[in-house]
Amino acid sequence: MNPKEMTGLQLLQAMCAGKIPAASISETIPMQPYEVSEGTIRFKAKADSRHLNPLGGVHGGFAATVLDSVTGCAVHSMLEAGVGYGTIDLNIKMCRPIPQDQELIAIGTVINISKNLGISEGKIIDENGKLYAHATATCMIIR
Repeated sequence: MNPKEMTGLQLLQAMCAGKIPAASISETIPMQPYEVSEGTIRFKAKADSRHLNPLGGVHGGFAATVLDSVTGCAVHSMLEAGVGYGTIDLNIKMCRPIPQDQELIAIGTVINISKNLGISEGKIIDENGKLYAHATATCMIIR
């Protein structure tokens, strides 16, 4: 099936199943969706030596990119075929430093969706549920 003919949920399910490739940003920021349902998505993400700031810590842009992805994909999971979206606002809180070379979980969840806007939240946690970063996002729905 042509990706443009798939609903957002169908496209993301195909991506999770490896039937279509992940977005090319996942080559720069290692992240991969692995579970999706209507309004919720989960990614695995791991920062490595390519993502460090001058002080040797993981750059905040790593968390920002991962959170932009999960909040946007959560909204995308609610959209009909042929409908797009774009982030118009992303508000991030860094709660603790992102560890290097440790697999983390990023979860995006829709808070509200209307004809023109999708509002979602995202978080990056470890396997024990420890919170590393949190975000809220507003996406414009492009019909």
